[in-house]
Formats: sequence, C-alpha cells, structure tokens
Amino acid sequence: MNSVVKWLLILLALLSVVLNIILIGIYSKRSPKCSSQRVHPLRAKHDDRSLVFADLSQEEYMQVQQYMLRQKDLDVSTNQITLPSENFVFLIELSLPKKAETLLYLDSKGPKPVRKATVVVFHGAKGYIKEYEVWPLPDPKYHKDITMEKYGTELPINGRTVTVGEYVQLFSFFEIQVFSKLEKLLKESFDYGPHKKLNAFEQMPRGVRSGDRNTWVAFMKDVSGIYINPSGFEVLVNHQSVNSSEWKVEGLFYNGQYFSTVEELRLKYEAGTVRKIVYKDSPNPGSLKPRTKPLQIGPQLFYAEGKRFSVSQNQVLYLDWSFAFGLSSLTGMRVFDVRFKGERIVYELSVQEALSVYGSMTPGSIITKFIDSGIGIGRYAHELVRGVDCPHEAVYIDTYRYIDTAVPVRFRNSICIFEHNMGQPLRRHFSDFFHHSYGGLVNSALVVRTITAIENYDYMWDFVFYQNGAVEAKVHATGYISATYLVDGSLKYGHKVADKVLGNIHTHFVNFKVDLDVSGVKNVFQAKDMKYVNVSVPWLPNHHAMIPQLVETQMNTEKEAALRHNAKTPRYLHIASNRTNRWGHQRSYRLQVYSFAGDHLPESEAEEKAMSWARYKVAVTKHKDSEATSSSLYNQNDMWSPAVDFSKFIEDNENIENEDLVAWVTAGFLHIPHAEDIPNTVTVGNGGGVLLRPHNYFDEDPSVNSPDAVYFEPGSEDSCENNRMACLAQETCSPVLEPFTYHGFEGVMKFT
Repeated sequence: MNSVVKWLLILLALLSVVLNIILIGIYSKRSPKCSSQRVHPLRAKHDDRSLVFADLSQEEYMQVQQYMLRQKDLDVSTNQITLPSENFVFLIELSLPKKAETLLYLDSKGPKPVRKATVVVFHGAKGYIKEYEVWPLPDPKYHKDITMEKYGTELPINGRTVTVGEYVQLFSFFEIQVFSKLEKLLKESFDYGPHKKLNAFEQMPRGVRSGDRNTWVAFMKDVSGIYINPSGFEVLVNHQSVNSSEWKVEGLFYNGQYFSTVEELRLKYEAGTVRKIVYKDSPNPGSLKPRTKPLQIGPQLFYAEGKRFSVSQNQVLYLDWSFAFGLSSLTGMRVFDVRFKGERIVYELSVQEALSVYGSMTPGSIITKFIDSGIGIGRYAHELVRGVDCPHEAVYIDTYRYIDTAVPVRFRNSICIFEHNMGQPLRRHFSDFFHHSYGGLVNSALVVRTITAIENYDYMWDFVFYQNGAVEAKVHATGYISATYLVDGSLKYGHKVADKVLGNIHTHFVNFKVDLDVSGVKNVFQAKDMKYVNVSVPWLPNHHAMIPQLVETQMNTEKEAALRHNAKTPRYLHIASNRTNRWGHQRSYRLQVYSFAGDHLPESEAEEKAMSWARYKVAVTKHKDSEATSSSLYNQNDMWSPAVDFSKFIEDNENIENEDLVAWVTAGFLHIPHAEDIPNTVTVGNGGGVLLRPHNYFDEDPSVNSPDAVYFEPGSEDSCENNRMACLAQETCSPVLEPFTYHGFEGVMKFT
C-alpha cells in the first residue's frame, strides 16, 4: 500500500470518528421516544366474561363449516362459485346469547351461556333459505332449523343475496346475450373492446312484487370512481330461476330511450333511428389521485405517558369505562355490557341498518332503495389506513368474517381504538368577578371506529365514550355519490355535477339499537320539554309575565313511545329508573338524536314495510330476544314480504312501564348532490347519530374526578400541581413546545 492511500484512509477514519461524536452529541440532546407503556395503572381489570359477546374466531368458523359439511342430509357446498341451483353455506356468524341468561352469567349468578353460531344456507336445490343454529362451540355436535322460530315464515330462495357464484354467471350472461350482439354500438359509443370494458352497477330492489328477481344493471365506464361515470346504457335481466339457462333480457335503456330486446336496439342503432352516444375521451371526474405535491405533515396524535386504555381480546378498559365490542357481518359495529365506574349503563349499543331511497329519470334508479344489511354492512369493513382513517398511534384490531366465501377471511386492522382530544374543553370557567381563577377540563374521549365501504358509499361508524358518562353512536358518510346519465327531465331529480352526469337526490337513514339498562332492567320512558305560562309577579300582583316551565310526561305503551319524524317530539327523551339520585330525581339517560333526515317513503308504498323502522325518530319497545334486529338479510331482496317488519314490534302495543326497554333510534340526512360532491362526498355535515347523556343519573358531573382537570389562580399560573399543561414542555418525550404562559388575569374586573 503506498503512503498516499495510507494517509487517506487514516484521514477518513478520523473524519468518521468526528462525525459520530457530533451526531451522538446532537441526538443525545433530543428527547427519547414516548413510552408505549402506560405510566399509571388501569382503574379496573379485564374480565374474560366479556368473551360471551366475542365474534367467532377463525377456528370456530372452520369448526362450524366442517360440521355443516358432515351433515349429508343438508348436502351443502362451501365453494365460492357454487351455482344458484345448489345448496350454499352463505353466512356463519355468532348467535348472541339470550339477555336474561347473559346477565345472570355476567353478574356472577348463573352458568356461562352455551356458545352458538348461526348458519345461513341458500338451498337452491330445494327453493328456500334456511337458518340453522349450531352448538356447542368450539366442538359443535348439534344443529336445528330456527327459520320459523325466528321469522314466523318460510324464506323463499328469491330473497337471497346475490352471491359471487351468481355474479359470475350474470357477467357471463351479459357477455354472451348482450355485449357479443352489440359490438358496433359498444365500440362507437364507449370504445368497448378487449382493453376497455364496462362495469356493472346493479340497482335494488329486484322488481316490483314478491317473487321478482328482475334487476336493472347500469353499466359504468371502466375508470376509477365508476359510480360517477355512468355510460347511459342499462339492461334489465330476469334471473328469477336458479337455472341460468332460463335467464333473459327483458329491457334495455340507451341514451334516454327504452328497447324491449337486444335485437331491437341493434337494428334501430344500425338503421340510424336512435339518438346515439358518440364516444369521446374525457377526463375522469372520479379520480382521487392527488393534484398537489405534499408539503408538510399535519397535526398528529401522540401519547405522552402511554395509552390510558387497554384492549384485551374483545374488551376495552378506559378510565372509568369498560365494554365489550364486536363486528357483525350483517349489521356492523356493536358494543355490549357498557359500564361506567363498574355500573352497567348499556347492555347493547349497535348499528342495525342503513337505507337510501333515490329519485331519478333512468330506469334502475327510479325504484332504487338500498337496504345495506341485505348485502352486509360489517362485511365491507376493510383495513383502515393508519394516519388517515384513524390516528397513527391508534390500536388496530383484526376481524374475521365468513360471508359469501369458502373460508373465514381475515380483515387486518379493520377496527381502530384511540383516545382523542375532541378539540374543545369538556367544561371550563374563567372567573372574572371576585374569586379570580380558571378551571377547565380537556374533552379527551375514547373512540371505537370502523369504516364500511358498501358499494359507492363509505360509512364511518364511531362509538365515543366521554369522561362525563356520556356515550355517542354516530355515522358520517363519504365515498362516491351514485350518479346517473343525464337525460331530458333529469334536473327535477338532482344537479348536474359533470359532463352528462346527474347527482341524484336521495335519503340516508341509519338505525341504532340502544338497549339501556338504567340502574337495572326495570325502566320507564319519559319526556321533558317546556311551555310558557302566564304568572303573576309576586312583588307586583297586577303584573304578569310569560315564563318557561318544565313539562314532564311518561309514555306507558309501545304505540305512545313510537315517535315519528314529522310529529312534534319532546326535546328531552329519557330511559329512566325508579331509583333516585341524592336529590330525589329519577336516575335516567337522555336520548339526544341529531339528524336532518329527509322524508320517509310513504307507507302506501309496498316496499315500505321492509324499512318501517325509518318511520320513527325514536321507538321504544319492551325487550324480547325474538325482536333482536330491526331489519334482516332478506328485506332487500323481498321488500314486499319482508322477513322482519319492524312496525309489528309496535302493533301489539305492549306495556313499557317498569320493563326492560330498548330504544330504536333513527338518524340521517337528505342528500341533494352538488358540484362539491365531485370527486368525493366529504364527511363534514353529512352524518347523524345519538348521544346518550346522563340526566340526574349522578349526583354531580362525574368528570369532576378526572385527572385531566386544570386549575390555577393568579400567581400560580406556572405551577404544575393542578396544571400539567404548565410542565408539558419539560416532559422528557414531548415534541418541541412553547413554554406555558397565561396572562388572562390582567383583564379581570376590578372594583377597588
């Protein structure tokens, strides 16, 4: 080695040492990462009894599936592309245990309920649908048909959800019976060919009477955001038979014109006697690709002293809260056994249904009424995007589902749980007069979230747990509007939002089940409001004044407690106990619904029975295990003879005084799409929900005991004793923060 190379290597080694010393010095001055371990212990311990509500595990799904396959008399298939004419295991899901048995178990008085599964089989070979209960898990030995017991009627095969196997046959049908016969039209109108297809978007319900299975399929351009890229071409297919060889085209729609057969459209198109769509390449209004390069990252959530909540299996502990959670393939998010300071407040809080009714000039959307549990709300809860759908530091939970598949499917990170600063104080007061002080409490709350992307719409479902004992269930809608091709007369049903694209007017209704147990299961339903009364002023007997007065009523029957949207509803609605707080008032929880729902479908419409829950803003019924859900998997495809008609829950008009009560709450919004819904509808202002607020349940606001409280007086502004904010900048893992300062007392009222 020559001397030049030798000295060069020595110089490089010295430079490396110097750089490492500099870097060590720089990074040693930086705060370490915040610990993921909590600093303070939890206020309660996890309890395995919550597993009574746990969704089925991957192993349990497989055990139930294998049990069903062993039952030779059922002759079922689990192949995902099973033909409609065969028997297909469509759904496996947890059978929730009966409430009375579960309460005995949870309160340490009774045996653990037997764990069971519900299995839905589409018996195409026999022409009906059956539901079976399979037990005990994890090693099932028995099953029974529970269809009549559950629904009081047989379920016809035409009420089934369209499966992957049926879709495969439908797509083949369109290729052979429609596309191959209209090659010239499709090429000239849509540039259709080997490398450019049309995508199918089916409309529901599938017909106009019970037994129908006639579906209008709108074909959309083959680009991202297909739902706002209608082609102007729709086909009505009759697929009522379980044998696809008997399917047929019963109508077509092209550029605002109707045709009875494919041949009629072909001949008239080639003769030049129809108004043609002429293909032109145009920008895609539905693209979500960023148009601006990212500049800097936005605000982020971090836990300075570790997470203050804990998730173990299906149970969450958070400060004074504990609850079990789950995700139904059909109805979506749900929580059970919700307790505050160890006392049960809610037995079940769950999503039940989501509904949209559309207006349009085009054939499919004229009658479109989407009932989402008919295809599965929880079914479409996919992985959440860290840092966008939920904070980066949230806890993410995997779920397993078995619906229209051959094996249970794992959906990674499909639920997220995080504690969140809601952006405003939960309470505060600055004392300007006399005893100068500041007292406040940040509104930190726990959020449990999932997002379901059902066809075009994405619904964000949040259950929020506040430090004052309140619980909130809410939904926000985003995703794509369902648009149709703009034809003459369309503007009566919406606004033009892109070239030849109409944003169709539609309603959104969502239904929640709120099974409150306020100081036990013997509750009443009360209402409170105000009225102005004319009173004589005591010190001026000849002078009168109109002053507001409290009005209290109690509703004692289910019909009295069925409160319709268009009726004047008392502003305070309570599920109350006969037990009282320290001040002699009945302990209660208030149902505060926030909604700007559109008008419900008139009850004169035959399809309305399938969505009769949406008549009511709030309906309170006596708890029954047989009235577990407000809708069903089958209501979408047989709206005229629905398996579950919620209005029948109320028809028997049972007494609800001192009974176990369930509130069915409906919220929503009217959506008149506009230009700003392109490309996506935003969550801002598009949602609704229900807030469960304590009302005389406690003797005082329970958040007074929150460790997050801040208090200081003049001269103690920078003391950490009752103000952790004052020392936040010195926390060893905090980001660079401005020192805490406060000068608010400089402007107080002075009387001397």
